Amino acid sequence: MTIATKNQQVVFKVLGSGCKKCNQLEANVQSACEAINLNAKIEHERDFVAISNYGILSTPALVLNEEVVSSGKVLTVGDVKAIIKEKINAPEA
Repeated sequence: MTIATKNQQVVFKVLGSGCKKCNQLEANVQSACEAINLNAKIEHERDFVAISNYGILSTPALVLNEEVVSSGKVLTVGDVKAIIKEKINAPEA
């Protein structure tokens, strides 16, 4: 199944220092995207000044197309798939 994004580039950002939890979140995002054949760009932001601009208080955090969708926990592959379904496949308002 390919998710149509109407020419929208899907960009995930994992916010965190590069610790074990942050790296696990990044791996789970990668696995979720591969599982549903979503061609997404995945970045890992480690600069705490840049991270602070998102207004989060704990890492790891996940940003989807510049919207913070999670902070303070490692999402599972299933959690990431659910976020993708909700945020990207959501009907246009």
